[in-house]
Amino acid sequence: MSIDRPWSFAPQSGHTEGQSLTGFTVEATDGTIGQVDRHADEAGMRHLVVDTGIWVFGKSVLIPAGIVTGIDAQARRITLSCSKEAVKKAPPFRTDSETRDPAYLSRVAAYYRGLPRDRAV
Repeated sequence: MSIDRPWSFAPQSGHTEGQSLTGFTVEATDGTIGQVDRHADEAGMRHLVVDTGIWVFGKSVLIPAGIVTGIDAQARRITLSCSKEAVKKAPPFRTDSETRDPAYLSRVAAYYRGLPRDRAV
């Protein structure tokens, strides 16, 4: 997959400025990964923090807005352009302070930019 702007929602994603995404279910190309615990909607820093429940041993993951392919407000569902395994292998997310750490954000962006294009997308 190739994302040019990892910290911005694609125009066709269905994102609405100011929309609360907390509680939305998050789906990878091959199944559900969890629910949005919180999100940042600041230009150039947009991302989701997703609670994976027991799927990844109760950890949270940081999902850049650029891999969101769809937001269905009525169904309260967000779809991603990558697989569950890709999300699982992403740089670990430990604390909210990482969302302001340029080195961490660069690693996350580089990881998602480097994923192979998923044929299902």
